[in-house]
Amino acid sequence: MVSIDQCMQIAAPIERCFDLSRSIEVHLLGTERTGERAVDGVTTGLIGPDEFVRWRAKHFGVCQHLTSKITAFDSPRYFQDTMIEGIFKFMQHDHFFTVISERETEMRDRFTFAAPLSVLGNIAEQLFLKRYMDRFLRHRNEIVRQVAESDRWQDFLPRSK
Repeated sequence: MVSIDQCMQIAAPIERCFDLSRSIEVHLLGTERTGERAVDGVTTGLIGPDEFVRWRAKHFGVCQHLTSKITAFDSPRYFQDTMIEGIFKFMQHDHFFTVISERETEMRDRFTFAAPLSVLGNIAEQLFLKRYMDRFLRHRNEIVRQVAESDRWQDFLPRSK
C-alpha cells in the first residue's frame, strides 16, 4: 500500500477551495491527456455526501473504469472519496482544508492506494505507480489552485464564495 501526501496554499477562501475540489468539471480540466469522463452517478456540478461518480479514462494505454463514493464529509474542512469499484485493490483520497486567513487556505491531500496482483502490484507501485499518481494529484491540485485564485471559479461556483 502506498500513501501520497501533498500540501498547497491557495489564495482563496476555504469554502471556494472545498467546493472546487468537489467539482466534476474542475476535476476534468486536469485530465485531458487521459480523456477522463464522468459517465454515471454525479456527472456534473458538485459531488456531495454518499454520492458516487463513475469515471472512464485511459491510463497506460488501457481504458479503465473507476467508481468512487464520498464516504466522509465535513464541509468545508474535510471530505473523503473511496473507490468502490475499479482496477485498484484499494484507493482512498482524504481532502483536508484549513483556514490560514480570510483569503488563504491550506489544502492537504492524503491519497492511499494498493495495486492489484499482490507481488507484481507491489513492484508496480514502487517502479512507476507512486510517481504517476503523485504527478496526477499534483496536476489536479494545481488546477484547483489556478481556478480558485482567478475569476474562473465563478464558472464553476456561480454563488458567492
